[in-house]
Amino acid sequence: MITVGHLINGENRADAARTQDVFNPATGLATKQVALASKETVEEAIAAAQAAFPAWRNTPVGKRAAVMFRFKALLEQNSDKICQMIGEEHGKISHDAAGELQRGIENVEYACGVAELLKGEHSKNVGPNIDSWSEFQPLGVVTGITPFNFPAMVPLWMYPMAIACGNTFVLKPSERDPTATLFIAQLLLEAGLPAGVMNVVNGDKEAVDVLLTDVRVKAVSFVGSTAIAEYIYTTANANGKRCQALGGAKNHAIVMPDADMDNAVNQLLGAAFGSSGERCMALSVAVAVGDDAADALVAKMSAAMQSLKVGVATESSNDFGPVITRQHQQKVVGYIDSAEADGCKIVVDGRHPQIAGYEEGFFVGATLIDGVTASMVSYKEEIFGPVLQVVRVNTMDEAMQLINDHEYGNGTCIFTRDGEAARYFSDNIQVGMVGINVPLPVPVSYHSFGGWKRSLFGDLHAYGPDAVRFYTKRKTITQRWPSSGVREGVSFAFPS
Repeated sequence: MITVGHLINGENRADAARTQDVFNPATGLATKQVALASKETVEEAIAAAQAAFPAWRNTPVGKRAAVMFRFKALLEQNSDKICQMIGEEHGKISHDAAGELQRGIENVEYACGVAELLKGEHSKNVGPNIDSWSEFQPLGVVTGITPFNFPAMVPLWMYPMAIACGNTFVLKPSERDPTATLFIAQLLLEAGLPAGVMNVVNGDKEAVDVLLTDVRVKAVSFVGSTAIAEYIYTTANANGKRCQALGGAKNHAIVMPDADMDNAVNQLLGAAFGSSGERCMALSVAVAVGDDAADALVAKMSAAMQSLKVGVATESSNDFGPVITRQHQQKVVGYIDSAEADGCKIVVDGRHPQIAGYEEGFFVGATLIDGVTASMVSYKEEIFGPVLQVVRVNTMDEAMQLINDHEYGNGTCIFTRDGEAARYFSDNIQVGMVGINVPLPVPVSYHSFGGWKRSLFGDLHAYGPDAVRFYTKRKTITQRWPSSGVREGVSFAFPS
């Protein structure tokens, strides 16, 4: 059986003291193993990054950008292969994997413009013969810890900009679907990146804790569940590191009585069930304002869901695939069971889909639940599966209060034809990413991604302009060259 190893100082390595199975979630079978890095292996990767840092930070920014241009081209040339890898280990349908990869490539494109982004600020003659300027210098060794649900895109949120800014990087991807992430990192070396600038260590908590505590690591980026995000943020800060930790979500869509209901249903189908709901931006709650809107939404949604196809990644006609593990499949089904026990109506039941030839796969079908209330466990917690819950309220203010009261504040949207309502919603909702008739308001690469409340720990969001600030530190220089022959006296007052 193939063992997926590590990439350290430009070389493929296998630390096989401990391994873990990697499954094809469509078949339920282990197809390979992943090496789990020891403390010593992670420290070796950090040492490689530290050794590579002095030369890389002094590499002209144009040459760093040129590596990113070549990297982008290699990603595009190898897109089919990457999408196949994602499908085999994540279960994501080919068109969905291609969309994920494209959003990652867009972040590489943004990093290609790093020369413009790193321009400092300059002021001449702030005082007699005194000039002042600021510049943005790299931090050193930085790290990223990334989740299973986007093995291509989320790492590409992090290391292209970090490296383009002059840092060196150690990536710890998810051990559940490591192959595509490792392959993409190898393409970066093929693009001309010097050995040691980019390193990948596969592993579990042992590897993570080394990255969080090693003094040589200066900053940590993380995407995952809220419980782990809080641990990452707290531990990294306790060890003097800059940290951004993106956590969980419970994203709501308000459906107003005046909404274009057919359009809302079409948008919700993709937003709720795409990627099997395993997205931190998945819309998992539809808040219908008024029973007429709720009844229409449930009727149209349940009818449209009959044509949804769950199945294997290799069939492009499928809409979404399995969830990532048997344990997660059972967890999602458990939330549906919980809602039913709480008195909800399971309008469309996806608990036991039958996929011919793939009976042992980790499949959950699209599920629609009506009559959900804010007191229920299935509403409070992130399901992270292909489940849409419907909550009925009487007013828009009640809908907004429901969203603002939730512990998560990642993404939200409103479906309406009323511009005044839309503007009031966007101004007053306590959520970091807001859509107006856009169900997945994921910012483009030249904006930044991040939620509010317990969906984000840290001050700076991911990618875009915030990434430049996160992966650099400002230095301000004040310089004076007195005129020849002019000698100044001593001054004890604070300079002006």
